[in-house]
Amino acid sequence: MENKLSVRRCLTFVTGLVECLCFAGAVFGWASLVFVLKEDGYFSHECVNSTGVNGTQVLDCSLQDEKFSLVFTIASFMNNFLTLPNGFIFDRFGTTVTRLYGIFLYTIGTLLVAFSSSALASLLFPALSLLAVGGILFLMTNMQVGNLFGSHRSTIITLYNGAFDSSSALFLIIKLLHESGITLRAAFLFLSSCSVIHVLRTFFLLPRKFIPYPLPDRYTYGMSCGKSEAVSAEGAANGTVCTAAEEAPLNKDAPKKQEKSFRECFLSRFFLWHLLWLSVMQLRHYLFIGTLNPMLQRLTGGESSLVSRYTNAFAITQLCGVLCAPWNGLIMDRHKGKPRAAGESEQEADLRASVLSLFLTALQCVLFSLCASTPYLPLQYLTFVLQVLNRSFLYGGNAAFISVAFPSCHFGKLYGLVMALSAVFSLLQYPCFALVKGVLGGDPLYVNVGLTILSLLAFIHPLSVYLHCRTATSQRAGR
Repeated sequence: MENKLSVRRCLTFVTGLVECLCFAGAVFGWASLVFVLKEDGYFSHECVNSTGVNGTQVLDCSLQDEKFSLVFTIASFMNNFLTLPNGFIFDRFGTTVTRLYGIFLYTIGTLLVAFSSSALASLLFPALSLLAVGGILFLMTNMQVGNLFGSHRSTIITLYNGAFDSSSALFLIIKLLHESGITLRAAFLFLSSCSVIHVLRTFFLLPRKFIPYPLPDRYTYGMSCGKSEAVSAEGAANGTVCTAAEEAPLNKDAPKKQEKSFRECFLSRFFLWHLLWLSVMQLRHYLFIGTLNPMLQRLTGGESSLVSRYTNAFAITQLCGVLCAPWNGLIMDRHKGKPRAAGESEQEADLRASVLSLFLTALQCVLFSLCASTPYLPLQYLTFVLQVLNRSFLYGGNAAFISVAFPSCHFGKLYGLVMALSAVFSLLQYPCFALVKGVLGGDPLYVNVGLTILSLLAFIHPLSVYLHCRTATSQRAGR
């Protein structure tokens, strides 16, 4: 029985990692897809002839770039904003319903891209949004797999988030296939057919409801789950095993009054500072990804081969997200297995361990922003490395912090709420892009400097958590 449970958990973990790595965050490989879409003539009617500096005729495609930027802005907004209602759906209806909904959205998105064309370029607006929303649902339902592995919980949550980041390389693969003669339609029809795999995994390797934490003894899940010791005697007698096991209480000994309400969590200092921490850094990343192609066009003087080379380099570095993210989880899990201070709860130890993670993430963002602000082409290789490292730490740390700072029963709602509110903030990327293209004449220096200064606000969150932990330690010492 134990061996069977162990094999199933390993299969759940590995297949979830593959799902996140190959599908979930594909929309963030936008820079690679834009290169393909431009070659196929999407929004090409927005390009107009204009007079250059020396009186020569040049093709001005700034309006085309603006269209592509708007597609990504809307998709990235929907990716985050709809996580709020999706979080409520997840907490209310469980894993199976949420995943089937996500698979449906993702499949429709891939089909819309497959049947789009230069004449039907507007299909990109709903298509990319559906891909983004479906992908984040894959990630949301997979993060609970960390609950199966106890002391490595944060490591696995961050690993899945890193895989989500790395999946942006999917559009690089599509770009390379396109260069070798595979059409955009064929590539996205293949992605649509992969939905069969997602459906099979939903029914055979994931729970119908939730994976609880802490995990009950001999917890079982999946379509063929049998009797479990975690089930009550009445449930076992009636044979209602799967549902009872999956819905086992998170902490049987803790009285309900110890659990904070959703409202208390939302209005807490932790949540508000965490929202600021995520929002300012996410805005920096979204603007960078959404404007990467025009930035490279500017720094390379429009030389197509150089733009392609740097676009490929950016997409390849995204693959490293799955390697970078677990380090953040290891930082947060480093106290596991070690004796805690007298009177210190596991949650306090988790919060104390999160301070370093939150601080390093903010520091990485400032360094990344400084490099991105420097108009020197070879330096962008370092920018790409810092960007993927910081993005892996950012989203993995976001999910891990919510899982340790707040009750598990509110995870879906709080994760959805923080993503939705940060999405509203990220809408600033489009006016920033318009400001660069308009008033600043294509030079993003002042916007980049402003975003770098804004990123400094992210240091408030780790400082707040550190002061909270120090106060809690002082109170215990004074008892």
